[in-house]
Amino acid sequence: MFSKVITVGFSICMAFSGFSLAAENRIDTIRSDAPELASYGKFSIGVKTVNLSNPGQLDISKFKAGQPMPTYDRPLTVEVWYPAKLAAGQAAVGQYKVLARDGKMEVVLNGRAVRDAQPDSTAGPYPLLIISHGYPGNRFLLSHLAENLASKGFVIASIDHTDSTYNDQTAFGSTLLNRSLDQLFVLNQMARLNTNDPSGTLKGMVNADSTGLIGYSMGAYGAVNTVGGGVTAASVAYNWGTPEGALAARQAGNPAYVASIDKRVKAAVAFAPWGWNAGFWDAAGLAGIKTPVFFVAGSVDSISGYSPGVRNIYEASVNATRYLLTYENAGHNAGAPIPSPKEMFDLKCGDGTWTCSEHYTDPVWDNVRMNNIAQHFVTAFLTKYLRNDANMDAYLNLVENGKDGKWSAEANGTPKGDHTYWKGFAPGTAVGLKLEQRKP
Repeated sequence: MFSKVITVGFSICMAFSGFSLAAENRIDTIRSDAPELASYGKFSIGVKTVNLSNPGQLDISKFKAGQPMPTYDRPLTVEVWYPAKLAAGQAAVGQYKVLARDGKMEVVLNGRAVRDAQPDSTAGPYPLLIISHGYPGNRFLLSHLAENLASKGFVIASIDHTDSTYNDQTAFGSTLLNRSLDQLFVLNQMARLNTNDPSGTLKGMVNADSTGLIGYSMGAYGAVNTVGGGVTAASVAYNWGTPEGALAARQAGNPAYVASIDKRVKAAVAFAPWGWNAGFWDAAGLAGIKTPVFFVAGSVDSISGYSPGVRNIYEASVNATRYLLTYENAGHNAGAPIPSPKEMFDLKCGDGTWTCSEHYTDPVWDNVRMNNIAQHFVTAFLTKYLRNDANMDAYLNLVENGKDGKWSAEANGTPKGDHTYWKGFAPGTAVGLKLEQRKP
């Protein structure tokens, strides 16, 4: 269903030295035309891998009709980025070795996080961000955003969703049920590690009471569900979905589902959330969302849809403060995936008629440009709602269409009274973008 839209697979990350800044497959590029808040922050970045297990979960992928639903201890590999202190002379460089879309080819990504670096707790504990990838995908799919936000004083936990990565993609019903459950479980585990991390790295570093969710495609489907968007009764009954009515656990109106909505989650970012066109959402279910949400979409998204599609989810979330950033003429990959590794342009995927680079790229927009814009707005949104920073309002309360903003400034750059151009954007660089917002 989503075989042409998500990026690289399961991986291991390590720090390294002797690294050339000219190396390819960078995830940390900031273009000269990037908006203001896209730049990296003041913190160095550490990264570590945490292996978790959620006991007693339904094993959807092994279900057989006529037999009881099996259970298992669901494994979850989580990559954690955090503010760090580097040793004298230690370079802020890191390498991620990852499998490509076919689950076989290994490629190398280059960034700034240092493996198992000493944590910097001076300004902690830091707000927690949970990242949830698409179907299929992996925990490094939005690593450009994870590194960037860690440098700004957030702890980021990015999940490899079992049954949904490139080398273990199985029944879609598992993804439908487990995306939200995985997010909530990881939230609880990160809170635990803040007080009891055997390695000591995360002790005192994680403020789980101020948590944000960031999801892409099926990860955004999960985020919508986690913050109060209950799925429809019709979707629970789909014979191609989750068997035995198991998805009723996440259905609107189910008292157990309503009770699961965690007030520690203070904000959510939803890139291209899937499900409207497949009947998983309706106005009644989405009315349960009361958490601020920043939606991101391409206006020609052929996977999640736009209108109908993501725009309908945005409009129907009537009880939440919400934003909708639209990349005009962009598709499903707007703002979320890392730039395509160079190896993907020559590797065929699926039935061999398309290249793996299509998992990352957009026919109209440059990936790095889209990523920089996403970094800017996600920084503003999460800083406002997780840190209660009213200074971010100037970056969010904008003329709706970027092209309609007026640039009016003195020779020294000081804005004049009639200046309405998007704050943080250089003249002419907000064209092709639209930012809407609505209140409850």
